[in-house]
Amino acid sequence: MKPASSSHYRMPAEWEPHASTWLAWPHYRGDWPGKFEPIPWVYAEIIRHLGRYERIDLIVRNSAAEKQARKVLAKANALSKNIAFHRWPTNRVWTRDSGCTFTVAEENHVAAGDSPALPRRRRPQTLAAVKWRFNAWAKYSNHQHDEKIGSRMAKIAGARELRPMYRKSRVVLEGGSIDVNGRGTLLTTEECLLSQTQQRNPAMSREDYEKLFSDYLGIKNVIWLNSGITGDDTHGHVDDITRFVSPDTVVTAVESDPNDPNYEPLRENIRRLRAATDQDGKSLAIIELPMPGPVVFEGRRLPASYANFYIANGIVLVPVFNDPNDRVALDILADLFPDREIAGIYSGDLIWGFGAMHCMTQQQPKTVVGKTN
Repeated sequence: MKPASSSHYRMPAEWEPHASTWLAWPHYRGDWPGKFEPIPWVYAEIIRHLGRYERIDLIVRNSAAEKQARKVLAKANALSKNIAFHRWPTNRVWTRDSGCTFTVAEENHVAAGDSPALPRRRRPQTLAAVKWRFNAWAKYSNHQHDEKIGSRMAKIAGARELRPMYRKSRVVLEGGSIDVNGRGTLLTTEECLLSQTQQRNPAMSREDYEKLFSDYLGIKNVIWLNSGITGDDTHGHVDDITRFVSPDTVVTAVESDPNDPNYEPLRENIRRLRAATDQDGKSLAIIELPMPGPVVFEGRRLPASYANFYIANGIVLVPVFNDPNDRVALDILADLFPDREIAGIYSGDLIWGFGAMHCMTQQQPKTVVGKTN
């Protein structure tokens, strides 16, 4: 389904008001072999923080899973009426990637009685959901349940579902591969969307993606970074390296050790950011965010990064790793979000599943209903 020509589709920035946050309760031990036991408690801690600020739509695979989740949440003082449970089978918990991308359709016409000067964000809006095809990062065969999650989310949210197509094939994309400023600029990486090894949409070019982002997300300007960090099994998702924190400001991960494999790739990304502009042709303010020291388990470097934070109503959840740079990263984000609580969530075990705060969450934006006087 294509976007309606009478409406302007826009993907709101993550810091704009949320109606809820979508999460899926962990159950697949294969994502954390040998380390699954603490994972539900990490989720409980995240939900305890989030539930104080917004509704949580929590996906559980069946009634038994809901019962177990409620038990854990109650023990962690995280169970509240602000949690809505949805019993849907899932393969994994990375809702950012398997779920839909919510957008808002903002009417181009001015409703009768409205002032033509009424700001766009105060005009009546309807919720839409871009349902990308999910192929589990072209790495895992067990993704059939997760492929259906986006449509189920859209239905519960009352959103109009949109399914982008390219040459009669559905477009494969994950939410962690893009980040937006809500004004028309999008960040992504060439490694994820354009490299020949990523097996998503091999026929699509840079220009094809930019047209797609324009049609479905309201994007006018795409900033193409080079590659992601070592250990990331998603082919370089941008939400591990560079994030918008305001319409004209990004934080970007930097590595101080010249001998670290992330040193030069992250330097190349910051060079590109310095040459980039926003949708209005203005340079970006760039804030450097340190990397934690290498997190290694069973001989494998894991994609630990402070950039995988999640911005919710009134709070920013930040992965931390018992590293000296934890405090540096938290202080940087506290300066950037003075009106929000900054909560560090220990993610040394969670990252063994190759994801953290941002990967597991998906925001549903709050929409303006009817006329606002």
